[in-house]
Amino acid sequence: MISLLRQASAPDRQDDVVSMPPDVRPAVLIGAVAPLGDDGRLSAIDKWRPRLGALGPMGLAGDAQADLKYHGGPEKALHHYPLDHYAFWEREIGDNAQLRKPGAFGENLSTTGWTEADVCDGDVVRLGGVLAQVSQGRQPCWKLNRRFSRHDMAARVQSSGRAGWYYRVLEPGVAEPGDLLRLVDRPRPEWRLERLHLLLYRRTGDREGLSGMAALPELAENWRDLAKRRLDSGRIEDWRQRLYGETVPSSAKAPP
Repeated sequence: MISLLRQASAPDRQDDVVSMPPDVRPAVLIGAVAPLGDDGRLSAIDKWRPRLGALGPMGLAGDAQADLKYHGGPEKALHHYPLDHYAFWEREIGDNAQLRKPGAFGENLSTTGWTEADVCDGDVVRLGGVLAQVSQGRQPCWKLNRRFSRHDMAARVQSSGRAGWYYRVLEPGVAEPGDLLRLVDRPRPEWRLERLHLLLYRRTGDREGLSGMAALPELAENWRDLAKRRLDSGRIEDWRQRLYGETVPSSAKAPP
């Protein structure tokens, strides 16, 4: 039984008190596998068809992923990306056809009022008859480069911190048009997604922070393992293959 929303505890030393996101009515989107770019590589990043209905452990009925090694699965059942960020991207990259409607970043849920500054690891949300939990942030990949016809789009998304996040489904159910998305429990108010992003890409050697990240029970196992590997090895993983794909530009720098 999910408890009532807990009172936020004292924030950690580098974070302000996290705000509570408002109840919102999201746009819910699905997509099919289709060629992405000129070489026929497949992707289902184009999420444009509105859809509400059955939502289970693997995601929305009718939604698809082309590469099940890195996309989809129980810890990535739903991808949420804030529509709030679209104005930022218009300023950054100029007019782009992908930014003219929700779904540009492959998101299943599009909202205003929820960002990485308002959402914490482990947050439990309800959408209609569905109960879901924030499992991890998104690590952008090279498919965003093709989506936006920019060789550096994935790197820009990563450096900006505007990457979105994923949910796991705790209680499958049905969501109807007009259903509210609302926060119902916050077990880790000191672990907002902004903090996780800083540990991954900015404060990469913060051993105290990485130790805390590795111990988060609500965090997806692969992210906990990433933190443990850094602690054990003292090294940062190379992001270039993920960000640029098979052709890594000579100008792409390795992580510090």
